[in-house]
Amino acid sequence: MSKIAVITDSNAHVTPQEAQALGIGVVPMPFMIGEETYYEGITLTREAFYEKMAGGANIVTSQPSPSDVMKMWDDALKTHDEVVYIPMSSGLSGSCQSARMLADDYDGKVQVVNNQRISVTQKRSVLDAIEMAKRGMNAREIREELEHVRYESSIYIMLDTLYYLKKGGRITPAAAAVGSLLRIKPVLQIKGERLDAFSKARTINQGKNIMINAMKHDIDTLYGGTDRENVWLYAVHGNVPEAFAEFSQEVKAAFPAFHVEEDVLSLSIACHIGPGALAIACSKKIPFDKEQ
Repeated sequence: MSKIAVITDSNAHVTPQEAQALGIGVVPMPFMIGEETYYEGITLTREAFYEKMAGGANIVTSQPSPSDVMKMWDDALKTHDEVVYIPMSSGLSGSCQSARMLADDYDGKVQVVNNQRISVTQKRSVLDAIEMAKRGMNAREIREELEHVRYESSIYIMLDTLYYLKKGGRITPAAAAVGSLLRIKPVLQIKGERLDAFSKARTINQGKNIMINAMKHDIDTLYGGTDRENVWLYAVHGNVPEAFAEFSQEVKAAFPAFHVEEDVLSLSIACHIGPGALAIACSKKIPFDKEQ
């Protein structure tokens, strides 16, 4: 049986402590803040990220350098036969395609997974890969399974502000001004490779209801129904612990048949949408996780 190393990037929000406990590698994502480069989880904490964002700093994401990625692969292959590398969605960054080109030089020993995930759903793919490796699947089989289920996840995010969408060019300044005047709370959707507008809310409660109802619809129509725990379900936030405490309880009440895990949005998402977001996410369970 091949010894498989599982590696991801910090978009999955696996903390260094979790990575050590799980026995996996995490490639830190670079963030350009002003003229300096910071690395998530190493020289950039979540607290520092939000402090700099609150101070008006210009923050942009970047791809990890090829040398950093290959060094982690090379180190892993000293003690393992194969590597499964799970980067963020190719629809949201070019880092996945870059990694696939790098992997061409590894004679199949490095399998780069393009399963269109980010944040908590990407983290779920990492945990699924670990389980598949324990069950004796090789790197290619793990990659194929994760890519087979690439569209079996959903994320809905309610933004607190339109400022960062305007800053990133996703909406026009005029639309942002009107939305801010009307106190619009946009709800975005990540399903597959795209981050898209989903709905608009006039109040926070309306936005939360939109997200919960959208998730109920997805689970009922796409993932097997809300009468049994057949997905991993998450309540998530972007640096608003007090508002999140209430929202998490509302999610748990709306899905009584499910265990709801609590987590935070990855910084790569927060960089584009700003602080203050609330989100709900799910990832369909791979059959080996279901009760027989």
